[in-house]
Amino acid sequence: MHSLDRAADALRRRPPSCGPVRLIAVDGHAGSGKSTFAGRLAARLDAPVLHLDDLASHEELFAWTERMREQVIEPLARGEVARYHPYDWNLRSFGPPRELPPAPVVLVEGVGAGRRALRPRLAALLWMERGPEESWARGRHRDGPAQAAFWDGWTVAETRHFAADPSRPFADALVRECPEGYEWLPGPSVTAGPNQIITDRDDDRRRI
Repeated sequence: MHSLDRAADALRRRPPSCGPVRLIAVDGHAGSGKSTFAGRLAARLDAPVLHLDDLASHEELFAWTERMREQVIEPLARGEVARYHPYDWNLRSFGPPRELPPAPVVLVEGVGAGRRALRPRLAALLWMERGPEESWARGRHRDGPAQAAFWDGWTVAETRHFAADPSRPFADALVRECPEGYEWLPGPSVTAGPNQIITDRDDDRRRI
């Protein structure tokens, strides 16, 4: 069994953190590979994924905490289906509600997923271990020159966000993308316990 399956099993064993839900954050710099990784992990967990791009907007790149609390956190904490309004980045408006069930595990993916206001509700915080400059270059290449002005503003906003509210120091695991898969490293917040994602029995580097 490879490391992504081991990590999924460890995440399932963690106690619920938001009502009946184990809320797992996948954080990192824009362009670091969070969405792809979250999709692969979600497939192992049979878990829904909430993308924070659906809660942010042009005017509120990082000021979505209250929207997250009201539309997602509070319903899930009650064991109810959450209904949030995803933002359309082309139309610049919020659309009709989308449902998010109170599944045993729910992934939250996006820059700032491990922010201070959300950490008390998280069962685990995973950080994509890729530096900002490399991540941003990947993102710019992906989005093309038409989004250059947006990226200019984004990098400033992201730098300010992580300076004021860093996520990496609180990560349970650091996930590094490699040509053949992912490396899993213990995060800065790791302490001994039965539900660690990376344990003393594991090698320092685990790959899928």
